[in-house]
Amino acid sequence: MTGAGKATAPATISGDRAQTAVVGVAILLGLTVLAVGGLTATAGSIVEDGAASASATRVSDDLETALAPGGGERETTVELATGTVSVVNRTVWLLDDDGVVWAGHAGAITYADGEHRVTGFAGAVVRSDERRSRVVAPSRIAPADGALYVGVPVLNASGADGIATGDHRLAVTLRTDAETDRRRLPAAEYRVGVETTTPAVWERHFRERGATTTRRDFDGDGVPSVVASFEGEREVHLVVHDVRLDVAVGR
Repeated sequence: MTGAGKATAPATISGDRAQTAVVGVAILLGLTVLAVGGLTATAGSIVEDGAASASATRVSDDLETALAPGGGERETTVELATGTVSVVNRTVWLLDDDGVVWAGHAGAITYADGEHRVTGFAGAVVRSDERRSRVVAPSRIAPADGALYVGVPVLNASGADGIATGDHRLAVTLRTDAETDRRRLPAAEYRVGVETTTPAVWERHFRERGATTTRRDFDGDGVPSVVASFEGEREVHLVVHDVRLDVAVGR
């Protein structure tokens, strides 16, 4: 007769295996924290980018209103939460085969917030971000009825050396008082040059209007001008809006 079998003692986890298990749990916890932190950072970036995009949309609409054609006084208030507003020197050129017929130091009013930028210049409003630049309000430079129409707001700005919001909500008032000078120039083969730091978007804009384009730095300052040539001899209707632009903080 055999004796009763001995009970088998439960297996024990060695010290090394126990330590490995603890380290494994710690790594998993660390990865989880990193993942949650990454999601939080990504969500924060998306929220910030969305707010900047919304601000850029509002500024685009406000600049289109402020710089719309027409004489007399106009006042537009731009509500900003972040970013800066400034006016930079830019020139529009009208040329024929003999050289410069007219040049206007038109000035560009620019809003910048991180990668988002809105520029009002030469009658157009251009919006840029990290993906692309596009014209959201077209210029008034276009052929029609056998003629070439060139409408250009020339900004005489004060108070716009660079207004920064300081990351708090700010109202910037654009007060414009425009006088219009109209000229009719005899038929010739004309070209229009627009000085810009975003030449590709202006090239697309002019090509959509039937022009061929080249680039040229007229004044040697490193900022190119997109030169649009319109086929054939055309009369030019040059409309210059002399805009006195006062940029002020507050209403």
